[in-house]
Amino acid sequence: MRNTMHKRLMIGLCAALWFGQASASNSIEYNIARGLAPEAKGQSISVLKPFYGDFRILGSKQYQHDEQAKFSPIDYAVSWGLFAHPDIASQIKINQYDRYLNWSMRTVPVPPAQALKLVSNMHIIPASPEIAKQITQVKRGDLVRLKGDLVEIKDNNLVWTSSLSPGGVGDGACEVFRVNSIQWIEREKI
Repeated sequence: MRNTMHKRLMIGLCAALWFGQASASNSIEYNIARGLAPEAKGQSISVLKPFYGDFRILGSKQYQHDEQAKFSPIDYAVSWGLFAHPDIASQIKINQYDRYLNWSMRTVPVPPAQALKLVSNMHIIPASPEIAKQITQVKRGDLVRLKGDLVEIKDNNLVWTSSLSPGGVGDGACEVFRVNSIQWIEREKI
């Protein structure tokens, strides 16, 4: 009896948490994360520059509870250029957490300063509801062509600005990337 009651309590708690999240993510303040125009008071998106490329997906992490989840529901860990080659990309070990990316390789085939420019953590913002669905379908190893804009997001006191050059580390080094096109070139090659 006690075990059955505990299971019901846990199911009820999980359902309450899930429904609470659903109602929060359906609010107008989450329009941007769903690929819609900002309508919440104090929110805006400013284009900093067009951005596109072919990127090997090293990993992805979805977010629902941080302040940036209102805009970017997912981060991509990506490599490009030489590091997008499947033989090299498969050697890159990643750890994504709290909108950060740590990565390592046993043997780095280029000088470290160059390697830093070939791996990045991208905060992905969908430009349409269709893109909002597609961005969650990537898998490690996919090679995707992404097109869109590097942007700055404002939400009252929050200002979230994209890096405009690859190779940075630490706060502000990631791309805040509003994606308006995603095309799969290869699926799961690593």
